[in-house]
Amino acid sequence: MTEPILQISDLSVYYNKKKALKEVSMDFYPNEITALIGPSGSGKSTLLRAINRMGDLNPEVTLTGSVMYNGHNVYSPRTDTVELRKEIGMVFQQPNPFPMSIFENVVYGLRLKGIKDKAILDEAVETSLRGASIWDEVKDRLHDSALGLSGGQQQRVCVARTLATSPKIILLDEPTSALDPISAGKIEETLYGLKDTYTMLLVTRSMQQASRISDRTGFFLDGSLIEYGNTKEMFMSPKHKETEDYITGKFG
Repeated sequence: MTEPILQISDLSVYYNKKKALKEVSMDFYPNEITALIGPSGSGKSTLLRAINRMGDLNPEVTLTGSVMYNGHNVYSPRTDTVELRKEIGMVFQQPNPFPMSIFENVVYGLRLKGIKDKAILDEAVETSLRGASIWDEVKDRLHDSALGLSGGQQQRVCVARTLATSPKIILLDEPTSALDPISAGKIEETLYGLKDTYTMLLVTRSMQQASRISDRTGFFLDGSLIEYGNTKEMFMSPKHKETEDYITGKFG
């Protein structure tokens, strides 16, 4: 049996006194896409942010429980959060390229590491943009501003920027919700093509997206994990009435 790459145990997250995530435990396995579904405010994005310690930036956030990555608790005082976020990268809902060239966006994380060798940077740019399925569209304009790209292209450049630091896990917070259907489809195809190399956690509002590309799905409601399992099984025969009602569109 494959060992989980990420194990979450009894994780609760509080914003001041409000409990946004309630004793969640989940294991995530290498080279799988796990979809996190549920209505707005059910704790999905809170879970993603807890995994790579984005909540550290907010003094109102406290948490209990553990997040184990490769056998280490990411909340240990010895964890280097900069290194952690290279290994566990994040792509946000709104495309957020930096106001610089496409090339500089992609190599941003490598420059932070002190890598200056042009050959290494050039190779990383091509490999990452190919991985994000956008190389052919931008290879002749790498030194143009990334802000001049369409929303869907910007989002794929953001995926490439994440890939360039060679992460093991990619967290995706509704990466297609701000995009038109064609751009969203391209991102979906891109993610599906990356799963042989990366482990991905995808927050999505789209049941179709979850059912098309994920291996496992977790359904959240009011901060609790109601059901977690094989995507096809959950969509065909959910074990809980709330899951069934959500999947069939009775609420959400």
